[in-house]
Amino acid sequence: MGEFDSIRPYRDDEVSAVLSRLSQDPTLLDLLLRFRFPRLAGSFGWLLRPLIAYRLRRECADIDCVAKLQDKVEPYVDRTIEKATDGVTYSGLEKIPAGKACLYIANHRDIVMDPAFVNYAMYHSEHATLRIAIGDNLLQKPFVGDLMRLNKSFIVPRSITGRREKLAAFQQLSAYINHSIRNDHESVWIAQAEGRAKDGRDRTDPAILKMFHMSRKDQPFAEVIGQLHVIPVSISYEYDPCDQAKARELSIRASTGSYEKAQGEDDASIGLGITGYKGRVHLHFGDEMDGEIEDARQLATAIDQVILTHYRLFPVHYLAYAQWADQDAEIQVPSMVELFSADELRRAEGEWQRRLDRCPQEYRASLIMQYANPVRSHYRIKAGLPL
Repeated sequence: MGEFDSIRPYRDDEVSAVLSRLSQDPTLLDLLLRFRFPRLAGSFGWLLRPLIAYRLRRECADIDCVAKLQDKVEPYVDRTIEKATDGVTYSGLEKIPAGKACLYIANHRDIVMDPAFVNYAMYHSEHATLRIAIGDNLLQKPFVGDLMRLNKSFIVPRSITGRREKLAAFQQLSAYINHSIRNDHESVWIAQAEGRAKDGRDRTDPAILKMFHMSRKDQPFAEVIGQLHVIPVSISYEYDPCDQAKARELSIRASTGSYEKAQGEDDASIGLGITGYKGRVHLHFGDEMDGEIEDARQLATAIDQVILTHYRLFPVHYLAYAQWADQDAEIQVPSMVELFSADELRRAEGEWQRRLDRCPQEYRASLIMQYANPVRSHYRIKAGLPL
């Protein structure tokens, strides 16, 4: 068994066998059955399940490598994005040399769609797609792990509790990320912090950055970071499909001090994040980080500056900030009428009011906070103020 076999994506020579296994996975087949034939799945599942398996085998018959799989999946991804957004734009990719392996560190708002949008931009800009870091807590069902690893995902240990085991797992993860970029010449995407920024405060966790250095402690931090070619990515959603669920969680945490996820809650968030309405989405790819940065805290600050400076604020963010009880007296936020047309504001006001109306009164302050915090962060950075 290889050093990284337990966490790495599947290789091209493994694709056919994994697809064959998936075509016989009863949990996956039941899921596809309920999606394709929701009304017939219960009564005629026994009859339709072999049909689903046959269709799956036929669709995958000519796929013998990861690139062919991504080519096959891409039209479905494009259609999903077209249905759930009012358009995706991106900037900064033109500055990244083709074929250069980099470590992309992004703010984190959605479990699946953050890396999906980054790879969407890469694919349509004729850059190689990235290897994606995904937490093992999201891979409870074997078929999910297989699907993710087929699509260039590697596993981040989040469910390990023992201190020694956790240290060994992160040492392996550090070595794998370094190996991917320096030896395999494959770019990597990872979120700036563990878990989504449910309150709208995008901040890079220095512990994530220290992890990159764990497997190369004999070298200076700045040298390691320079060889990983770190590029910050700012992902901006006009609307968050999961904003109601996030508001509920934030409110319960604030009032009780804790929050326990219900069974299947992550699965529901994944599904809603993929299919729910997002409005406009913008991605900005920053410049490569300066290799002279001396430590993780300094690098985290520099990454935050890029992400928050280039986070695209939409009318809904200003509408929420105007209603927020915790407005920042140290910053000056321009009037919405200076930034947006009357028609754009009118549409945003209607959508924002619909979201407020759907949100229970006791969670509404948390909903407002999610959309207002990016305004505060952006203008504090712009004014040169600490976060």
